[in-house]
Amino acid sequence: MTNQYYDEMLNTYIPWGSSTCSKHAGLTPEEPAVIVSGKGCRVKDADGKEYIDFKNGLGPISLGYNYEPVNAAIREQLDNGIIFSYPSPLEAEVAKAITEIIPCAEQARFLKTGGEACAACIKGARFITGHDHVIQCGYNGWLNSLASDAMVLPGRKGTSGKTGIPMEFASLYHATPWNNIEKLEELGKQYGDNLAAVIIAADYNRMDDARTFYPYLREFTNRYGAALIFDEIVTGFRIALGGVQEHYGVTPDMAVFAKAVANGMPLSVYCGTAKWMKAFAPGGAVVSSTYGGETLSLAAAKKVIEIYRTEDVIGHLWRMGARMWGGVARIAKEYDLPINMGMTDRPVGFYSPRAGERERYVKMERAILKAGVTLYHGGYVNYSHQEADIDEALERIEGAVKNL
Repeated sequence: MTNQYYDEMLNTYIPWGSSTCSKHAGLTPEEPAVIVSGKGCRVKDADGKEYIDFKNGLGPISLGYNYEPVNAAIREQLDNGIIFSYPSPLEAEVAKAITEIIPCAEQARFLKTGGEACAACIKGARFITGHDHVIQCGYNGWLNSLASDAMVLPGRKGTSGKTGIPMEFASLYHATPWNNIEKLEELGKQYGDNLAAVIIAADYNRMDDARTFYPYLREFTNRYGAALIFDEIVTGFRIALGGVQEHYGVTPDMAVFAKAVANGMPLSVYCGTAKWMKAFAPGGAVVSSTYGGETLSLAAAKKVIEIYRTEDVIGHLWRMGARMWGGVARIAKEYDLPINMGMTDRPVGFYSPRAGERERYVKMERAILKAGVTLYHGGYVNYSHQEADIDEALERIEGAVKNL
């Protein structure tokens, strides 16, 4: 079957053309409608075309597609069982490992997606504080639509009152831009006496503002007795093994890790200090999921953590990230590409369309896809990207855009 066949199937039988909004291909035929296989840092579509990939499944692939040590751990566990009526030893072992590598983690629990883990932390914060209001900063998954003026998808704001959320609920959630202290002080004056939590995901294009912004947030939440929750869904296992809290030296009360923690297997971690995690003990705020302790994902996570602790994964991601995103920035400048480039020296690199040049931006994206490179408005490098892969990708990109 071809890409065209699957494109028609997806758009006929699935609203939005995918169960994950950001995975729907909007630039066919240049963009692959489906991916059928991946190895290392390369993927193939239904037509057999290969791409050097920087989407990495929207972030979960940290070591590489079909990474054999992780695959072997999954196969070994598969022979013993996928899920039981009681916790498996893996649940205890991975929770212990999380407390050893993540600064805020004295205890940890598991779910399947980052968004639901963020929701769990918010519920726990409300239980401990007895307060109702929540301040959101950045994109924390589709639960962001609870705040009517927040991002409902990365880079896409919702329309007030039209996100499927009653305004009575939305009135308890308040979106604020990254590093906007004036806005936070205003929200503190309005809702500080009834503030349960501030949940924040880093702005990847302006991440070094965190050197001053995270300490401010720590003081701000302490001032009001609210929980500081770090959304480390993207930054964990990339900026540092323990995420931005390790890299910048600011410890939140709770944190959420997902995506890279299990190299593509569905697993999220919500963890924190014992003071805040006691919210999830008996008699507390109930968060419970049949699949929270599913063993294949935990086996993958155990192996991923082991690899990160014994090999220089983080150093490699930083080196390859600087090579890739620095190269993209050079090409963008030389050929006046219609993008505003963010930070270029780290594993995560994103750009945004330049104002008033949407048509040229789409032409650029189509040309890069036709050349066999998949980007995610920039994107991620993984442990399988080597210098030769990066250089080949940059050569393809430059060839695609120089006659734009």
